[in-house]
Amino acid sequence: MKAKTVIDWWAHERGAWASGYATVCGCDEAGAGPLAGPVYAAAVILPPVCDIPGLNDSKKLSEKRREALYDTITRTASAWSVARVEAAEIDATDILSARIKAMQRAIDGLSIRPDMALVDGNRDHGRTAAIWTPHVMIVRGDAESASIAAASIVAKVSRDRYVVTDLARRYPQYAFAKHKGYGTKLHYELLDQYGPCPAHRRSYLKKWEARRREKLHE
Repeated sequence: MKAKTVIDWWAHERGAWASGYATVCGCDEAGAGPLAGPVYAAAVILPPVCDIPGLNDSKKLSEKRREALYDTITRTASAWSVARVEAAEIDATDILSARIKAMQRAIDGLSIRPDMALVDGNRDHGRTAAIWTPHVMIVRGDAESASIAAASIVAKVSRDRYVVTDLARRYPQYAFAKHKGYGTKLHYELLDQYGPCPAHRRSYLKKWEARRREKLHE
């Protein structure tokens, strides 16, 4: 039987500390794929080598577990911050730029200024935005770094809470609480019925709009 890989969740943080960066944050985003709503990002500074049982990449956790960890992380963190970029700005620029802008905003929003940011992914700039805080990009960082994993959970929970409360109340006809803005069969059926609302990312709906025009001309 293959031995289970043990992840050293603090290896990247220790590397940054050893290089002279005393205060290190993790940063990640959530909500790049949905058809509606803002893209969110979070930045988190954890106390050095603190123990948060069950900490993991937000995508590998159930909604219930993410919610519980969100509370633990926000209580435990030395500082944390959430930022977002709205659908209209995603349409006016592009999703990569919006993701990068949200992450830099989250870093800027920390009550403690970090010396270094550990950032999930492999892109630190888009056409209209860049991460200017000293940083290291880590592919799959949310599955390797405690700080990034914590940020991924805070970003995901914050984004989902906004969609299932604010957006669901403002636009009840779209059943946002059920699909959270993702491109499910139900979501597309409701788009067919009601058309898009101001929360929808029109740049994500080009194929849907083309199909809709074809049906109107049949």
